[in-house]
Amino acid sequence: MQDKILYFLYKTLPGRLVLKLLIQPPVSRLAGRLLDSRISTVLIKPFIRLNNIDLDEYEDRTYLSYNDFFTRKVKPGRRSFEATPDVLCSPCDSKLSIYDITDKSRFKIKNTTYSLEQLLKSKKAAAHYQGGRLMIFRLTVDDYHRYAFVDDGTLGKTRRIDGVFHTVMPIAGDSYPVYHENTREYSILKSENFGNILMMEVGALLVGRIVNNFKSYSGLKIRRGQEKGRFEFGGSTVILIFEPGKIIIDKDILDAATNGRECIIKQGQRIGQKA
Repeated sequence: MQDKILYFLYKTLPGRLVLKLLIQPPVSRLAGRLLDSRISTVLIKPFIRLNNIDLDEYEDRTYLSYNDFFTRKVKPGRRSFEATPDVLCSPCDSKLSIYDITDKSRFKIKNTTYSLEQLLKSKKAAAHYQGGRLMIFRLTVDDYHRYAFVDDGTLGKTRRIDGVFHTVMPIAGDSYPVYHENTREYSILKSENFGNILMMEVGALLVGRIVNNFKSYSGLKIRRGQEKGRFEFGGSTVILIFEPGKIIIDKDILDAATNGRECIIKQGQRIGQKA
């Protein structure tokens, strides 16, 4: 059903007319208010059934709204990071893809070529990460929608870039440069093991809120595996950008997550190590 709806919205003329309305921020805010209401709890059981959600992984509690359920927390120990400091772990549950940042600070996803400068709205930041690696962690509705820091370090200020809210499903990337157009936030983590990591959160269709726990802070000391924030309803994306020569990606992950392929991965799972 989701595939049919997205095909209509992104591949047909009537659908694109509807899409122009749906991707606007006021629509996402309205959807967010509806999903915060107590009446939205009627959606929880059908969602669990349709997406085969294993509730044994999550805290046993009563949920007050659909968004309350959607941002549910896992039980302690269910998304633990590997203890070795120089091991790089995933910040979230996701479908992971990996791209090289070329000497022109560009990377290509399917049929769309992206400029790092356009993504970050900063020529200086784009130049700094030229030649590095970019990881896209695409969350779908069945994933755990909280994300964490991948290393100990010091957090810089958060920059917000206002935009629209396309879906981050691959079908949208065939028609629109979603990572240039969508609302997003990013900050720099001065990490102890992996250099200066740029961490970005990207909103998606009907996701009105990127909720970062530390958005107003700079210079704050953070810990590996500490929760950074959460996405409210829908599919969303976390992007990590690494400086050249700072990480070595595990071969099995690299083989599975390059050349347009995606690798299913869980928060805290090993994906590489310090170079």
